[in-house]
Amino acid sequence: MSLFGALNTAISGLTAQSAAFTNIGDNVANSQTVGFKRVDTAFEDFLTTSTAARNESGAVVTTPEYRNSVQGAVTQTDQPLNMAIAGQGFFVVTTQTGTSSAGPVFAKNPSYTRTGDFALNKDGYLQNSAGNILNGFVQDPAKSVGVLDLSQIKPIHINQSGFSPVATTQVTLSANLPATPTGALPIQTQVQVYDALGQQQLLQLAWTPVSGTPSKWQVAISQPGGGPPIGTASVAFGPTANPGVPAGTIGALATVSGAVTGSAYAANGQASLSFTTDFGSGPQTIALDLGTFGQANGLTQFAGTDYVPRALSQNGVAPGNFSGVTTRADGQIQINYDTGQSQVVGRVPLTTFANPDALQRQNGQAFTASSLSGPAQTVPVGTSGSGQLVVSAVESSNVDIANEFAKLIVAQRAYSANTKLVTTADQMLQETLDLKR
Repeated sequence: MSLFGALNTAISGLTAQSAAFTNIGDNVANSQTVGFKRVDTAFEDFLTTSTAARNESGAVVTTPEYRNSVQGAVTQTDQPLNMAIAGQGFFVVTTQTGTSSAGPVFAKNPSYTRTGDFALNKDGYLQNSAGNILNGFVQDPAKSVGVLDLSQIKPIHINQSGFSPVATTQVTLSANLPATPTGALPIQTQVQVYDALGQQQLLQLAWTPVSGTPSKWQVAISQPGGGPPIGTASVAFGPTANPGVPAGTIGALATVSGAVTGSAYAANGQASLSFTTDFGSGPQTIALDLGTFGQANGLTQFAGTDYVPRALSQNGVAPGNFSGVTTRADGQIQINYDTGQSQVVGRVPLTTFANPDALQRQNGQAFTASSLSGPAQTVPVGTSGSGQLVVSAVESSNVDIANEFAKLIVAQRAYSANTKLVTTADQMLQETLDLKR
């Protein structure tokens, strides 16, 4: 019985070393595969009989040890859509299963990967070298451009058509009107805005101090070059306003004439003038943001003799042509246009697992959740231990060639030793059979 037991044990040893050799071969073959995670081999002893007086040979079995949580080296590339993860997170990806009249059809169940060598495919999706499509937070169709839907994950699509113009709806002004003006009056401020067709238009603000009323100015809003006057409004500063506020800050806005209306005072509320004009493409309502009531964060009237502009901006956008796509370290994906404008169209999240080494391996360096890995936790970049993004970079395989060859030598020697045991056991059995002759 002992000879047969030794033979069986040796055969199990051959099988176990074959499994180790398979894992080593897989690791070496994928040593240059982006995002590949190596598989080590664990050996386990199975007993038949083992007591204080008797021990019979058992067997050895192997189980794979997945090293999904071991970071590979991060290598810089010259591709702006390549991304690597420094930390424990995974990219959420999906595969394309077909096409329909509405476009590509994707698998419902996501996969997870560290392979971040993404590039645009023919349909405008971010696809890695394994054919997986990157998922993330995308544009919310019910909200304005650039507002993402953070409630669900979808494939990120890059629309390479031109950027539609956006009409100006808000102008923000930060400046100081002099308490004792000595220069030419009125003080002229020109604002460049965009109409509904994306054409650039001019608005003119003319500031004049109200005679006999300290800390009060009147602003006339018009279109220079013969356009019709839009209207005028008054701006009161400091304690003389109703209600009184700290000196030099806005306390009250009021309509003087035309289509200009001012927001009502509210403590720490927005001070703005609203008006409607027509540049030839239909009525367009614009809000002129002057800061906060009672605070020195927008239009002020402090000491000085000259008008001091600090900042002037507007939210309109001219039409533009697609020029490229870039990624940012916070996960934002933005389209760039030849007008210098950019538009955020998606944001890459990261997914973490309580036990990433227990993820189920799939083709193309992808993984799926298992009962042992724990549920997927998808969070923004840099939160909940998900790690950071490194843009224009990829994560190399975590295989160490030198270590794999060392394991290969050990496996080869162990396999040879087991073959010697099989040969020896066979010879001993043959000698036993020869005893009958």
